[in-house]
Amino acid sequence: MLTALLFDLDGTLTDTDTLHLQAFRQLLREHDGRELTQAQFDAQISGRANGPLFAELFAQASAAECLVLADRKEALFRELAPALEPMPGLVRLLEHAQANGIGMCVVTNAPRLNAEHMLAAMGLEARFEHVLVAEELARPKPDPLPYLTGLERLGAEAGQALAFEDSLPGVKAASGAGIFTVGIATTQTPERLLAAGASLVVDDFDDPRLWAVIAQMEAGRLVK
Repeated sequence: MLTALLFDLDGTLTDTDTLHLQAFRQLLREHDGRELTQAQFDAQISGRANGPLFAELFAQASAAECLVLADRKEALFRELAPALEPMPGLVRLLEHAQANGIGMCVVTNAPRLNAEHMLAAMGLEARFEHVLVAEELARPKPDPLPYLTGLERLGAEAGQALAFEDSLPGVKAASGAGIFTVGIATTQTPERLLAAGASLVVDDFDDPRLWAVIAQMEAGRLVK
């Protein structure tokens, strides 16, 4: 049976990477005049938790300075995102899950303020039973811990769940937790998502292949 859906947030529930790229570019220009390309963002930044990311981006800064820089970047992002559109088909899937008693959880490397802001900007703040953020857990993605914690909170087993991810660290985390992982091809190519561990890659939540997997799991058939 399908008992749980676990969702990443940025790039999965809504396509926000362009806004994050703009915020990082503004921060780096303000700080030391650095430029950031799309390729650098995709390879080095997308999907990563702020702690290790900012320590790497600002190697000469103290931990306290990195925290201030991270807070500045996230404030810039929220300014750029007063309203956000859910990915195509997402609301349909959430309504299906609610009607069928399937638990739902957000599992994100984003800070709590960003997660709450984005869900409110999409009008989805009441849809999820739990919102797990990396800064409140011992280890962020790509470690499986965030997804294992999500399963525990929902009282579900990995074989009864689906996870949705757009980033390579996220796919590694979800698949590492033993969950059938659906890659959303907003920020990475299907080939890279599959290589990271995705079992299926779709453009959005309207894809018939996704709904075929959901139907199989709801019928109690094992999906590989």
